[in-house]
Amino acid sequence: MSDKAPTLHEKRHSLAHIMAQAVLDMFPEANLAIGPDIDNGFYYDFELPRTLIPEDLPIIEKKMKHIIKQNQKFEKYHEPIDKAMEFLKSTKQDFKVELAADLKEGGEKELSFYKNGTFVDMCRGPHVESTGKINPKTFKLSKIAGAYWRGDEKRPMLQRIYGLAFDTPEELQEYLEMMKEAEKRDHRKLGKEMELFTFDENVGPGLPLWLPKGTVMIEELEKLAKEMEYKAGYVRVRTPHLTKGKLYEMSGHLPLYAESMYPPMKMDGEDEYYVKPMNCPHHHMCYKAVPKSYRDLPLRLAEYGTCYRYEDSGALFGLMRVRSMQMNDAHIYCTESQFEEEFLAVTKLYLDYFKIFGVEKFVMRLSLHNPEKLGKKYVDEPELWKKGETMVRKVMKKSGVDFVEVEDEAAFYGPKIDIEVWSAIGREFTLATNQVDFAVPKRMGLTYIDEKGKEQVPLCIHRAPLSTHERLIGFLIEHFGGVFPAWLAPVQVAAIPVSEAHEKYAQEVVDRLFEAGIRVELMRADDSLGKRVRKAEKQRIPYMLVLGDKEKEGNSVAVRDYKTKEQKTLKFNSFLKAITEEIQERKI
Repeated sequence: MSDKAPTLHEKRHSLAHIMAQAVLDMFPEANLAIGPDIDNGFYYDFELPRTLIPEDLPIIEKKMKHIIKQNQKFEKYHEPIDKAMEFLKSTKQDFKVELAADLKEGGEKELSFYKNGTFVDMCRGPHVESTGKINPKTFKLSKIAGAYWRGDEKRPMLQRIYGLAFDTPEELQEYLEMMKEAEKRDHRKLGKEMELFTFDENVGPGLPLWLPKGTVMIEELEKLAKEMEYKAGYVRVRTPHLTKGKLYEMSGHLPLYAESMYPPMKMDGEDEYYVKPMNCPHHHMCYKAVPKSYRDLPLRLAEYGTCYRYEDSGALFGLMRVRSMQMNDAHIYCTESQFEEEFLAVTKLYLDYFKIFGVEKFVMRLSLHNPEKLGKKYVDEPELWKKGETMVRKVMKKSGVDFVEVEDEAAFYGPKIDIEVWSAIGREFTLATNQVDFAVPKRMGLTYIDEKGKEQVPLCIHRAPLSTHERLIGFLIEHFGGVFPAWLAPVQVAAIPVSEAHEKYAQEVVDRLFEAGIRVELMRADDSLGKRVRKAEKQRIPYMLVLGDKEKEGNSVAVRDYKTKEQKTLKFNSFLKAITEEIQERKI
């Protein structure tokens, strides 16, 4: 036995096997699918004789701890693929047989298995040396979900059991506390409570309807983006919601994205039309509309374009994964000599946004291609890939911003920077992207005339620092727990008269705030003062103005700050000046 400490990856992967062993003990007829380790733990998919209930999890967990206590050794062995398939068929593990058949078709000659106790599973590994290497206090089964076999809606629906696993009990407890807080901040729950958005079966899954208060947030974010982009030299374009499929054939998107696109429309023998899944080909046509010289570059085209993608129904998740999205898109067309300055400017723009939203923890991931997948997942331009990735790496090092490199996650046309951010409670989100395109401009026939009068192809930078309205607002709801800074809050002030006799003064206050551009709501005295204050608090309105005799006589307002819970009386003009400055400066 080695003294080498097992890695977290090995422990999580081993726990997936231990859980499958426990489930088989509970349901001997269970059909096993797959069980990988994931960022916070592990899961396994099963076809079972009955639907699992939450009360099953503690039972499975107890069985897992018993297996750990037995200190079963993980033993790896190999079998010729035909013999391995016969074994899997004999155990009636149909999903494993299908996976093995795919491996055989791909050229595999043998399969590897891991055995611990009486449990055997087809697996590459790695695993811990024995189950006893895992501290039973470092994992917990967390939830049950549905998952289609191989992500295909036409295949069987399986039951997925998720587990959490960390190196120490303290890390597990810390994560559980974070998840408890995240549940309170769930954007789906708060979005409903605060009347921001809704989904309706008659409209369709993944197609959010923005209610008036949520629409205010969208408009504030778009206003912010337009201000920032105007200062950075962007110009705006507008493009249609649908286009001929020919455009996506030209760009190379259609063969790679067809499965994520809505089906084509065809009428009266016309060409096939698609609803727009991305903005870039349309922006390329805007660029192409007018001849360009090197003096016209860089050209920065921006649009909050609405896109539609047919995401798998099992992947849909509130605002975080939708089928209709409004994207903070822009495409920067530049020469190779301008690339460094433009890419650095985009990186700085991201940092400016993070400061505005109070995002303190983030990581930028340089996503690279996989040379083995050229011509399949990536454009077949090996020299351009090498050059493009070197350029981005050089710029990121110059920026001084920490980044990590990840293989096989690039866009099909070039390397990209993906930005992971952490909310105020430490929950991780993938929010934005910054991509380099050295291939599609050439395919689309984009050119400019250089200083020597020769025709050249521009580089294109795709960037979306505010992601989509949907994903960003979902993140901000959870980041702020619904307690938005005043500039972003759907209702910035609630005017609450103490009684009906004070409504006239309250209306005067409302009118003056409205004229100053403040979003204000009058909460009339048709209910008790306490109930109206609680209603305003439930809506998380930043400032509540309680207005009675004293305030009326002194032309003042009694201000309750939702965030600090402090209350103080101010002259109306003093309050107006303070809140106006807070909004204009976008303070958090």
